[in-house]
Amino acid sequence: MREVEDDSVNQRDKDGDAGDTASRRKDARRNKETLLEAAAAVFVTSGVDAPVRDIASRAGVGLGTLYRHFPTRADLIIAVYRHQVEACAEAGLALLESAPSPHDALRQWIDLFVDFLVTKHGLAAVLRSDQSGFEGLHTYFLDRLVPVCTQLLDAARAAGEIREDIAALTLMRGVGNLCIGAETDPDYDARRLASVLVDGLRRTH
Repeated sequence: MREVEDDSVNQRDKDGDAGDTASRRKDARRNKETLLEAAAAVFVTSGVDAPVRDIASRAGVGLGTLYRHFPTRADLIIAVYRHQVEACAEAGLALLESAPSPHDALRQWIDLFVDFLVTKHGLAAVLRSDQSGFEGLHTYFLDRLVPVCTQLLDAARAAGEIREDIAALTLMRGVGNLCIGAETDPDYDARRLASVLVDGLRRTH
């Protein structure tokens, strides 16, 4: 009987340890997500050279937590870049399902893309110090976002809303050119100009 009791106690201890480990992992994931969102917001307002203590403070965590997830500033910048690419990619399908029309979904997605690009220009300037790393991220950016833009354009074409002769990469490059300088000039509204571009895709009847 004593052995059975010991086994039960040991199993409860193991279950407790497993539960604690799962809880710690969940907390770590939540902290990392919060740090990425805080860093993105701080980068927009203060640039990628902003003090890391500002990022930790905005996220509500200590510097030790920040450095455990991102030992160097480059690690943090790359993680923010990837996080924003993923958020932009995932938004495409969600907008197609929720927007009143495919063209409206495209317009809303381009707004998100503009917001990302304004931050991306600042990130890119830092990442160019490691050219191979930057090239890898640029490939990742294209691989994730060009198919999303293509899907949005195809849906709008199928609905008869836009012209047929614009490719996703061409549109994205055009929007990108409109965003140059927006991060340093508060009076420059890149979203507004991008909206004019997207409206220009509409078919004329």
